[in-house]
Amino acid sequence: MNTKYLPGILAMAAVVVASNILVQFLFGNWLTWGAFTYPLAFLVTDVMNRVYGVQAARRVVFVGFLVGVGCSLIGTQIMGEFGPLVTLRIAVGSGIAFLTAQLLDVAIFDRLRNGAWWQAPVFSSIIGSSIDTALFFSIAFSGTLTWLEPGNDVSWAGEMLPLLGWGPVAPLWVSLAVADWGVKLVIAMVALIPFRLLTRKLMAQVA
Repeated sequence: MNTKYLPGILAMAAVVVASNILVQFLFGNWLTWGAFTYPLAFLVTDVMNRVYGVQAARRVVFVGFLVGVGCSLIGTQIMGEFGPLVTLRIAVGSGIAFLTAQLLDVAIFDRLRNGAWWQAPVFSSIIGSSIDTALFFSIAFSGTLTWLEPGNDVSWAGEMLPLLGWGPVAPLWVSLAVADWGVKLVIAMVALIPFRLLTRKLMAQVA
């Protein structure tokens, strides 16, 4: 693998590892600290895509996926108060969501790369983040998918509560998903600043 991709690979690995650790710590009622680091994976992918192209971005994504699998395997061996820190449903949901969303991000970014500089990172990140959230939370916590891991009781996630504490009544996992999705959208906008700065610097070096 080209050594010029190494900073992107290390950055993606750091984001994935940090997110897997920080997801264990709550932030308020609906989020974990991992919700604030994980969206940076889209920033890493988009910077690699802009500077080095589609193939480089995909390589970084696959490395991130493998690091995530490693983190999940480790998490299944660590016992928390209610069982393993990472259950089968969480591991499967995390892996499918990451790989699907990141590869979709890469494809959309490539289709929009010739537009205004902000269009590709904004639309690819928003669509990728939305797919990521929908896949992960539904696979990991939806009551309709209990057959994936019958021995894992996720009934707590199906408790019917007002959405985010004030909206229409919905399962708890839906509130968790909506809060997570909202953070992803905000970070997608804020990330335009480092995206612009990093791509300018790196493209100047490549040129």
